[in-house]
Amino acid sequence: MESLAAAVNNPETMAIIHKEIGFSAGQTGDCTSVYIGSQPNSVIHNITVEQEPSHSEPSNLRNTIRACARDACSEFFGTMILILFGNGVVAQVLLSHGEKGDYQSISWGWGLGVMLGVYVSGQSGGHINPAVTFANCIYRGFPWRKFPIYLSAQILGAMCGAAIVYGNYKSAIDLFEGGASIRTVPGYSSTATAGIFCAYPAAFMTRTGQFFSEFLASAILMFVIFALKDDGNLGAGQLTPLALFFVIFGIGACFGWETGYTINLARDFGPRLTSYMLGYGSEVWTAGNHYFWVPMIAPFFGCAFGGWLYDVFLYTGIQSPVNTPWLGLKRLLCFSRRRPVNLDSSV
Repeated sequence: MESLAAAVNNPETMAIIHKEIGFSAGQTGDCTSVYIGSQPNSVIHNITVEQEPSHSEPSNLRNTIRACARDACSEFFGTMILILFGNGVVAQVLLSHGEKGDYQSISWGWGLGVMLGVYVSGQSGGHINPAVTFANCIYRGFPWRKFPIYLSAQILGAMCGAAIVYGNYKSAIDLFEGGASIRTVPGYSSTATAGIFCAYPAAFMTRTGQFFSEFLASAILMFVIFALKDDGNLGAGQLTPLALFFVIFGIGACFGWETGYTINLARDFGPRLTSYMLGYGSEVWTAGNHYFWVPMIAPFFGCAFGGWLYDVFLYTGIQSPVNTPWLGLKRLLCFSRRRPVNLDSSV
């Protein structure tokens, strides 16, 4: 006890103690049970280790659930933001009869939606597009087991975003359509508003033309995304979302008129399903010569082709199967010919 008292009464010793613990003279820590006086005659009273929070179990459970669902939530909210801005700008331009914007405004709105959606969903990779997830599974080793999770989250996020836009513009839609109970689809009415939520092709487009337009836009999208993410190229790094803003704006401004450049199953099918549930009727599926299936299929083929094109001619990383023997066919054949695992083995 005498040595402890001597240490307490020694200013140099106390300064060392303060320095080691991280307190300045007369300062208390976050734990209220720890306090070291700074006066010469002070006594060390009650030094205890900080206790675990009394509600640690619920907090840990919440963190565990959030960790498991974080990728899905990230894609959900990222896609929802995409639709909020994309459907929102179409609604404003259409319902104002062009007084509050034009086609270029729509391109700006969708570009902003993609940029902000990617920022929101950065934790999960910022896919917000099932076709982009699909291409990453093929060429960048993204786990296939996550594909159904991302697909579901993206569609649900798009549906939610469309429902929010509808709720915001419902009064304007009622006025534009001519009544609260009137909901019509392009091609069936001159005051149709279903085009706010999903794409409807130009009347002159053939089914082949519809598919090719979506295929081309999707291929361009994936080709450029791989270029932006390639550190062996210039790469965009943390500016990738901003670069994607210009990519989407460019695709919309240059290739969007014929089919509405959906290039995204979730972006079209989710809001289309929401509009059907809101009373727009079966015409949402039959309009445009049953156009609805084109945005569900063409983006996958387009993104797969665009990613393949980039990897064959420009990408040098070994991550892509294209840069393995026989353009990845050898890896595929070796995988399919693997010997079955002996479940009885003790090894």
